[in-house]
Amino acid sequence: MLEKGNRANTLHGILLIALFSFAAFYIAGFPFVKRLSLSPLIVGIVLGMLYANSLRNRLPETWVPGIRFCTKQVLRWGIVLYGFRLTLTQVAAVGLPAVAVDLVVVAGTLLGGVALGRLLGIDRDTALMTSTGSAICGAAAVLGAEPVVRCEGYKTAVAVSTVVVFGTLSMFLYPVMYRTGLLGGMTDTEVAVYTGSTLHEVAHVAGAGNAMDPTDALGIAGVATITKMIRVMLLAPVLVVMSLLLAGRRRTPGGAEARGRIAVPWFAFGFLGVICLNSLLQYVCGAESVREIPLNGAVEYLDTFLLTMAMTALGTETSIDKFRQAGAKPFVLAGLLYVWLVVGGYFVTKGLVGMF
Repeated sequence: MLEKGNRANTLHGILLIALFSFAAFYIAGFPFVKRLSLSPLIVGIVLGMLYANSLRNRLPETWVPGIRFCTKQVLRWGIVLYGFRLTLTQVAAVGLPAVAVDLVVVAGTLLGGVALGRLLGIDRDTALMTSTGSAICGAAAVLGAEPVVRCEGYKTAVAVSTVVVFGTLSMFLYPVMYRTGLLGGMTDTEVAVYTGSTLHEVAHVAGAGNAMDPTDALGIAGVATITKMIRVMLLAPVLVVMSLLLAGRRRTPGGAEARGRIAVPWFAFGFLGVICLNSLLQYVCGAESVREIPLNGAVEYLDTFLLTMAMTALGTETSIDKFRQAGAKPFVLAGLLYVWLVVGGYFVTKGLVGMF
C-alpha cells in the first residue's frame, strides 16, 4: 500500500513509471516493432533499463517507494486481470491432447531447468525464474513468479531477457521449419499444439501461427493460441506449488536458511477466479469467443498497461553491472531449455496427441 506521510512522493514514482509505460505503448505501435511482435511489456522493460543505466542516479530517493509499489501491488493486479483473456471453454475446445502436452512440457521445463541450473552453478532463484519464463508464458510468468520467489529485481530482468531472445528466435524459426518440411511428420493439429506448447510468449505463438496459417484455414493459428492459453492457466497451480516448496527455504539476514510461513500467492487464486468469472460472462452473454464478451477489450488494455508498468519498474532497477553479475550462465540455461522445447516438445507432441 501507499506509505502514509509520504504519499505525494510515492505517487511521483508511480507517475514516472506510468509515463514510461505510455511511451512503451506508443513505441510498440511502430511498424517495425510490431513485425517483431514485441509487446509493450518488453518495450517497457527496455525503456526502464535504459533509464537505469543513464539517469537513474538523479531520481529522488523519496520516489523509490512508488517504483516498488509498481513492482509489487500493480504487478499482482495485472496477473489477476490477465485471467480475463481466458475461459474454460477454450480448454474444452482443444481437449485432452493439448492439456496433456502442456502438462508434460511445463513440468519437464521446470524440473529440467532447476536440475541444469545446479549443474551450471546458477543460483536457485535465477534458475527458477528463467525456467518459469520458458515453461509457461514468458514475461508474464516471470512477473507472476517474482512475488513468490522474492528474488532481486535484476534476476527478474535477466529471466525476461532470455525469454525475449529465444522466444523471438522461435517466432521466426517455426514458420521456416513448417515451410521447409521439417515438421512434415506432423498433422496440422499436431503442428498447432506443438507451437502453442513450446513457444514462450502469447505474442510469439500468435506471430508464428499466423505466419504458418494466415487465414486459419488449417486451424493452426487458432488451436496454437488456445493451447498456449491452457499453458497460461497452469501459471496459478505452478505458483501455488512453488510457494509451498519455497516456504521452508527463506534466508535470514545473516545468510542462514530458516523455515518460514507459506507465502500464499493470493493473486494466483484471483487469476483462476477471474477465468471462472469470464467463463460465466461468456455463457450469460452468449459470446462465441472471449473477445466478444462486453468490455473485454478495455479490461485487456488496462491489464496490459498494468503489466507494462510492472515491467518498466523492474527495468529501472536493472543496471549493466547487475547483468555482469549474473553472467552468461542464465542464457546458457535458457538455451538448453530451448533445445528441450524445440526437440523434446516435438516428440512429446507426436507421442501424446497420437494417443488421443
